[in-house]
Amino acid sequence: MCDLDSRRMSELAQALATAKSRQDVPAAMELFHRDMVLDAPAFGTRAQGRAANERALTGFFASFPDYQVALEGHAADGDALVCWGTVKMTMTGDRFGVHPNGRRAELPVFIQFAFKDGLIAGERFFFDLSELCAQSGVSTDAVRRKLFGAAAFAPSTPGIEPIQR
Repeated sequence: MCDLDSRRMSELAQALATAKSRQDVPAAMELFHRDMVLDAPAFGTRAQGRAANERALTGFFASFPDYQVALEGHAADGDALVCWGTVKMTMTGDRFGVHPNGRRAELPVFIQFAFKDGLIAGERFFFDLSELCAQSGVSTDAVRRKLFGAAAFAPSTPGIEPIQR
């Protein structure tokens, strides 16, 4: 069971959003439990522990140096907090194996938080990778291939083939 009330969970989530919007990795790290787990399913990444989270955030901000998130609402169930809002970010560099157009994307985001010992112990960051790619002028397939490899495009059910276009 979580040791925080919904108000305090929301305050921690907002403090993290503020730190990340400033690309302030040390401030973000102060909010993380030592066992912090950061999942970003769209990117297929998972960072566990403080050192891995510091590397993950540093790499993320290298790819999206103007990242900003605005939390617009939240709901809590006693153990977890879910926030929703908007992220704005410009894809840069070649981390994803593509050459983005330099335009800033604006996307809805949903974030699920878990807490332990008065700190953030888990964050699952959900957004639409296809929409990010579309606004950044890059191929979603190319980005997925870079992130997940060829296996991401293999049929998962024997006898079922991908649609040929």
